[in-house]
Amino acid sequence: MSSSKISEKLIRQHPLQRLESPSKGFSGVVHNDSYGWHFQYLTIIGLSISTLCFTSGLLADATSSHTLFTLKNYLALVAAPIELLISLLYWGLRAIDPALVIPPDLPMLPFWTDLCFHLFPSLLLSLDAILLSPPWPTNPVNPNAPFVTLVASMAISFTYWFWIELCHSHNGFYPYPIFALLGTWQRIGLFVVSGVTMWLLGAGLRMGYTRVNGYEVSEMKKDV
Repeated sequence: MSSSKISEKLIRQHPLQRLESPSKGFSGVVHNDSYGWHFQYLTIIGLSISTLCFTSGLLADATSSHTLFTLKNYLALVAAPIELLISLLYWGLRAIDPALVIPPDLPMLPFWTDLCFHLFPSLLLSLDAILLSPPWPTNPVNPNAPFVTLVASMAISFTYWFWIELCHSHNGFYPYPIFALLGTWQRIGLFVVSGVTMWLLGAGLRMGYTRVNGYEVSEMKKDV
């Protein structure tokens, strides 16, 4: 490598700097000012909701606030299934072909960072939901809870679809390559499947809770 090329590389990346910056690759994504910013990415949306959830839980621990504890539990109803869905989709698609979820001009994330983004949040939220939460934030439990959570899951899924289509109309690209490979109806099918999967994952968490902690018996049933 010539001295001029070495000097140019040093300008872009200090020897102790992990990734090249400035560059059109990962650095470009981090610093991008495209429409929707980082919130085009489901991973970032999930991490944002998870952060609010964990922050509420931490403040509830520090202050013994039942209000903050209840807020954490409601946020977890959304955050836990979303993070589980993100982990399932990301690692599943990456196992098939990394190019489905990582644009070709971007480097792979360092493995530890990848785990922090796409695995640990779902594991920690699952532990919180099963070991550190009541069976349901409301008491008594809404008898229509399964239907309500299904509608909520589908609403979240299609809201994200509308959002990325809006971003695509401004930017001319999708945040994840798989969206560009699918036709409109295929994308609709993907989001239907994703919404149903998120609902099933939430139901799985509640089943896991019951398996570990048992059922809650109401006072009315005790009297009978």
